[in-house]
Amino acid sequence: MRYVLNGLLATGVHYLALSVMIGPLGVRPVGLANLVAAITGTVASFVGNRRFVFNAVESPVKRQAVNFAALYAVLALVHSACMYVWCDMLKRDYQLGFVLATGLQFFLSYVFNSRLVFKTPQSTLES
Repeated sequence: MRYVLNGLLATGVHYLALSVMIGPLGVRPVGLANLVAAITGTVASFVGNRRFVFNAVESPVKRQAVNFAALYAVLALVHSACMYVWCDMLKRDYQLGFVLATGLQFFLSYVFNSRLVFKTPQSTLES
């Protein structure tokens, strides 16, 4: 449940930045605007995942940040590519494209965050 709440907050930050860039700022193509907006959502997501979702504050923040940044760089490219195809090539509404691309990103980010970025070391049993 905490992952969902954190994801909703980070997605809200991402969507707000995207809406401002597409609307009042008129940034085009939409794929580029989405890539820039993804950075704001990524920062919110890292902080929330580290402290609220996985409670991984004991692990070195630098290692987590580097792994998280690498993962989210790939996810941002996947998300932006989906947005580019949906909006710029297929001329579809960016809001529905955002929902679809975010669903894919949500699934992939949980899998890789839980298994790689915020994985806590397993305790070893002593004989």
